[in-house]
Amino acid sequence: MSAPAPHASFKLDHPIVIAGKTIHPAGTEIKVRKPGAGELRGLTLLALSQLDSASLETLAPRITTPVLSKPDVAAMDPADFMQFGGEVMDFLLPTAAKPSASPDV
Repeated sequence: MSAPAPHASFKLDHPIVIAGKTIHPAGTEIKVRKPGAGELRGLTLLALSQLDSASLETLAPRITTPVLSKPDVAAMDPADFMQFGGEVMDFLLPTAAKPSASPDV
């Protein structure tokens, strides 16, 4: 049996509001799970690495709790969108490329 996929999380700095209704209030913790190969179906790693909004909108419902739908992601404040994109980017980087893997100088 394989180990569960790693998780990360971030808190929304701004509410997600659609048609005047708050879908997710500011301060909501969004858990992001490392995507598996099947969850990347139809997406390119290049587009995700460039924080392509359409690609992140497609990926979000597959890996977030509470689920962020495509309209939720489209309505996100840019700062929250960058937090989400940053978590996805962190999952896509090999361990050797992450700052924590670098020796202290």
